[in-house]
Amino acid sequence: MRPRLSTFLLALATVLPAASARAEAGYPTVDRVLFVQECMRAHPGSYYEMVNKCSCAVDALARELPFDDYTTLSTIANGLSIGGERGAALRDNEALPPQARRFRDLQTKVKRSCFITSNPVAR
Repeated sequence: MRPRLSTFLLALATVLPAASARAEAGYPTVDRVLFVQECMRAHPGSYYEMVNKCSCAVDALARELPFDDYTTLSTIANGLSIGGERGAALRDNEALPPQARRFRDLQTKVKRSCFITSNPVAR
């Protein structure tokens, strides 16, 4: 009975990391690092605490949204904040604000799930 339990636990330990990696596949390391750095810049706090919370947030986001969708939605959300004529083409497109809102809502959900509660620092 004892060997079966240890064999089961060993098999489980090898399967779980692989399942997690598949769920978060497609997010390049550099994009994960940039996300964490931006998150830490926007939510100051203890370095160790915030690196873990922001890493949790990017992992949760990766589980919710494929990387290509993340790229598109984050570009739209950031582009809508461009002032003047350059941003007018994006702001005037009626299809984009709902997509940006969806992205912002997802960001809020992910940050809450990872206990990122401080208000972002305005830049």
